[in-house]
Amino acid sequence: MPDRVITRSQDLDDFCRQCKDTPYITVDTEFLREKTYYPKLCLIQLGKPKTDSSPALAIAVDPLSDDINLNCLEDLFFDPNVVKVFHAARQDLEIMMQLFDGRVPAPIFDTQIAAMVTGHGDQVGYQSLVKQICNIELDKTNQYTNWSKRPLSKDQIDYAIADVTHLREIYEALVKQLDQSGRTFWVQEELNNLCDPDTIQQDPHTAWTRIKVRSDKPKVLNVLKELAAWREKEAMAQDKPKHFIIRDEVIAELAKQSPKNDKALDNIRGLPEKFRKGERAKDLIATIRSALESDKSTWPKPMKRPHFPQELVPALEMLKMLLKIKAAEHSMVSRIIAHSDDLEDFLAAPDKAKIMQGWRKDIFGQYAEKMLNGDLALKLSNKKIILQNI
Repeated sequence: MPDRVITRSQDLDDFCRQCKDTPYITVDTEFLREKTYYPKLCLIQLGKPKTDSSPALAIAVDPLSDDINLNCLEDLFFDPNVVKVFHAARQDLEIMMQLFDGRVPAPIFDTQIAAMVTGHGDQVGYQSLVKQICNIELDKTNQYTNWSKRPLSKDQIDYAIADVTHLREIYEALVKQLDQSGRTFWVQEELNNLCDPDTIQQDPHTAWTRIKVRSDKPKVLNVLKELAAWREKEAMAQDKPKHFIIRDEVIAELAKQSPKNDKALDNIRGLPEKFRKGERAKDLIATIRSALESDKSTWPKPMKRPHFPQELVPALEMLKMLLKIKAAEHSMVSRIIAHSDDLEDFLAAPDKAKIMQGWRKDIFGQYAEKMLNGDLALKLSNKKIILQNI
């Protein structure tokens, strides 16, 4: 049995070989990114269940060791016969894409998604899920520890490895619940979206949509788009957080004022001094000028949703009530079925709405359609709201 912390390539190779006949492995990572754009990987935790040929194991791999090469993980992480089990996989998958040249490991399973589908709560955390399924209280003392510091303490190692130890029991319990409820393919639809590289990676050209600006003018939005993309690329190149380059509110102010020279830059509050003169100032001015001179037909339109008709508000409220009823009926979090925006989309264009696709249509969309057509009503009986076919 290897040490709990693997620091040598040979030991990692041995562990990977033991995983060849396992149906799944559990995976977690510890990283830092407070001062970097990309997460700095500090630890990879891996667990495997007991098989006929090998015992159950849970280990931590130290990627900062001088004696380790992570190449052998590639075969394991892309083995189609081994499911990679994560909890809240989004950031872990971002790290995996860095390790594997932009590819996402497959197949994967996210216990947070499965937990929402099986009635364990909305975006339930790992600690809560361990309590619910394993009846164990986790010690989270080391949750915000500095994982780049060596040597790691026993408490740090215990904390890290616990994240993949209990994940085995959680995974097996959730798979059983999904099989019994017939909801396995529901989770698979959500996993397909999660595993889309475009969902995981930050696209510089969509970065502007995450910045608040008090204007809906296409001109301002286009300058914002180009400035945000420029900043994203700068952050990537320097491997620094975006706010280390220029803060969001300053980017928004630059977009609104669209300064055309160094003197105009002096009016931008909070702009770092290095961007007020010289080559850095020229970069900003050139980016703004390019945005203003671009084809106006390509400028972004206001991101505001169309005004929702007041006369449809009662219908929307009825759909919200129907959603709560159906979510409770299936022991699910209503948010994973539909948001309020999805219900508005349904009222605007029923055939194209998200709730009329896949499993959502089966458990909710078809009933929403009946209600819209006047074939289903809400009725109060013994102080409870029930559904009644008309």
